[in-house]
Amino acid sequence: MKVLVAIDGSPCSHMTVQEVSNRPWPSGTEVRIITVDAPYRRGSLGPQASSAFDEVVRVQRAELFKHLSDAQIAFSKNAPTVKVTTELVEGNPKDEIVATAERWGANLVCVGSYGYGPVRRFFLGSVSLFVAQYAPCSVEIVRCAEKLAGDA
Repeated sequence: MKVLVAIDGSPCSHMTVQEVSNRPWPSGTEVRIITVDAPYRRGSLGPQASSAFDEVVRVQRAELFKHLSDAQIAFSKNAPTVKVTTELVEGNPKDEIVATAERWGANLVCVGSYGYGPVRRFFLGSVSLFVAQYAPCSVEIVRCAEKLAGDA
């Protein structure tokens, strides 16, 4: 079985990793944990702004790799017999999660959901809804137990 777990470093992602890693997976199960880095456009920045831009990108990348590492550690503790790999993917999260599931041949995609109301979902979009509609396999959406502070 191939399980794709998409994370973004949010509390919902942490909850997804905990829930999925605590399951008794059958022998031979492979888990691929991905996070998607939406590329920034540098545009026509001056030399100082360009240097600051590069630093922001470097810090963000380091943070994304830390999220992947933390998730891999959680799996190694909770599901030591599962083969776990990680991948940082560039692009639009909605598209890249579905594309990775197709390319890798996933049997299941697991994503977290913020549980936004209809207005915020309209403006922000819903990665989990998009993945549920377009993934080539089953999709599990892990809901946060409580709304996050400041979310409506």
